[in-house]
Amino acid sequence: MVLIGSERFIEHQTPDGHPEQPARARVMLEVSRRWVERGGALTPPRPATRAELVQVHTPAYVDQIAATAGHGVRLDPDTYTSTESYTVALHAAGAAIVAVEHALAESTSAIAFVRPPGHHAEQDRAMGFCLFNNVAVAAASARAAGLDRVAVLDYDVHHGNGTQWMFYDDPRVLYVSLHQYPFYPGTGAVTDVGRGDGIGFTLNVPLEAGAGDADYDRAMRELVGPVVTAFAPELILLSAGYDAHARDPLGGMRLSTEGYAAVTAHVQRLAASCCHGRLAAVTEGGYDLTALDACLESTLTQLAEQPPATAAAVTGDTSRIDRVIPAVRRALEPYWPGVLAG
Repeated sequence: MVLIGSERFIEHQTPDGHPEQPARARVMLEVSRRWVERGGALTPPRPATRAELVQVHTPAYVDQIAATAGHGVRLDPDTYTSTESYTVALHAAGAAIVAVEHALAESTSAIAFVRPPGHHAEQDRAMGFCLFNNVAVAAASARAAGLDRVAVLDYDVHHGNGTQWMFYDDPRVLYVSLHQYPFYPGTGAVTDVGRGDGIGFTLNVPLEAGAGDADYDRAMRELVGPVVTAFAPELILLSAGYDAHARDPLGGMRLSTEGYAAVTAHVQRLAASCCHGRLAAVTEGGYDLTALDACLESTLTQLAEQPPATAAAVTGDTSRIDRVIPAVRRALEPYWPGVLAG
């Protein structure tokens, strides 16, 4: 298991009281320090190149973010840059690419501890605290390396609108999101399934507020797992957002730390069965610092477990996912016949 991280991610400054704060990077550093004390290694990131960024972002947008270097700029109502933000964002995207490189070269799990997050950033627009779409840049780099099929799984509490739209018409990238709905940014309906050649290659699992461990477990077993297995990716990317945790101040979900570990284990088992263990995770949201610390620690522990162990179904109330599963099956059945049969 490879961990990518750096002190550099503290340098992206946001206004006082902003939830996406440098303290999040300090938590990442503390978890990294404990990992190293246990005998693990911390791999440094590198900056993404312009050529890597423009595989998913427009050249004009890359220039717009580059022009903020040395300045504090408000890009939208909740997305800001500071003097070092452009350089930090380059390293966040580059860290995601480094994670992919290790996952492919070593058939292993890798995780990049980064900020700012990325999955809301669109081709030509910053939003939702995000500057460059780190996981999308990484997926495009994997495609450029010769992979035909890449799956992106996203369990941040918010729908990854940027990632979805970047690959919405691309049958080579399967985008899967489990998120609170309705909620910011307002996208991610069951009926958002792709467009053109990419129709059927977007799987949204919109969950009501209050969904917990058992709901997520059933979603992984009955919806996500079958479609990802049928897609047969050569690499799985994970947008690892921890703001669906019950402690998180921005979300309304009830996932526990153990529930997050269980979902991560599902993803890890899919990587083991589909693509020789090639899994690259990249951090997204997570704004309660105690929960963030616990979830990062449990994710590292889970990803270091090779091979991943099987697990019994999580028990508990699943009334929220009960109402979603039939709708997802109806939306996806035309494109995955027999795969999601109840």
